[in-house]
Amino acid sequence: MIETRLLQQFIAVAEELHFNRAAERLHMAQPPLSQAIRKLEGLVGAPLFERTHRSVALTPAGVAFLETARRTVQSLEEGIAQTRRVAQGIEGHLTLTFINIAPYVPLLRVLRTFRQANPGITFTMREATTQEQINALEQGRADIAFMRAPGTTTPHLRLAAVLNEPICIALPVGHRLEASPAVDLASLRDEAFVASPRTLGKGFHDRLLSLCQGAGFVPDIVQHGRQMQTLIALVAAGFGIALLPASLATDGRPDVVFRPLQVDAPEAMARLDLFMAWNENRASAIRDRLIDAVLQVLPSR
Repeated sequence: MIETRLLQQFIAVAEELHFNRAAERLHMAQPPLSQAIRKLEGLVGAPLFERTHRSVALTPAGVAFLETARRTVQSLEEGIAQTRRVAQGIEGHLTLTFINIAPYVPLLRVLRTFRQANPGITFTMREATTQEQINALEQGRADIAFMRAPGTTTPHLRLAAVLNEPICIALPVGHRLEASPAVDLASLRDEAFVASPRTLGKGFHDRLLSLCQGAGFVPDIVQHGRQMQTLIALVAAGFGIALLPASLATDGRPDVVFRPLQVDAPEAMARLDLFMAWNENRASAIRDRLIDAVLQVLPSR
């Protein structure tokens, strides 16, 4: 292996074509510099300079090696500079996972502002269920996740609730309660429900189940769907009704109506948090900068 120091010494001699001037430029004595060049020639296996008492010139091999040496040193310097920028959190890559974040305009604004202010940072965006996001954070496949309450997690995963919204009821057009300005949850005890499987989001699933139990019944879940949009489609097709985040009511489908929910429970129980989550065991200056940017605009609740 050829040391970077030898390459830098060779470049100085090749540019100065004078050992004394090159030694002064490198802030070293001339004899050690001559020894270094001889060592480099031994490693390369060819003479790099033609030396006389009056002049120093590059050999053809030296001319070819000068280009390689400059390229190598420049690549190393650029790599070190990039590493420093990554360490400072101004360049690099982030992988974000999320549930449907389209309705969350404040969060989207933060992400847009951050991207515009940090053109050296690239992103991979992946949609996933809450449990899939937990797995990705634990396995190092995601830097930050935006999810519902996970239900269970591990100590090194940090959670910050950044947005909060009410739970509403999604009904198919023509439902008997379509004209109601708000729907009493207890009046839905005999209805068929569609919901996401508990394995994909324990916290969200258990919150909805607790609401129904507080209203005096266990919901009859007849169909499951992985995504919220799938549940809305099932409601539209008449399979059942669904308890969903109110932000989904902005979709404006003509075949589904969304109504506020009336429940005999503390207000907090009838609301959902959107969490930002990250793995504190995996250090990342870039990730921490985005977390700070989000929390400045959407402080943790």
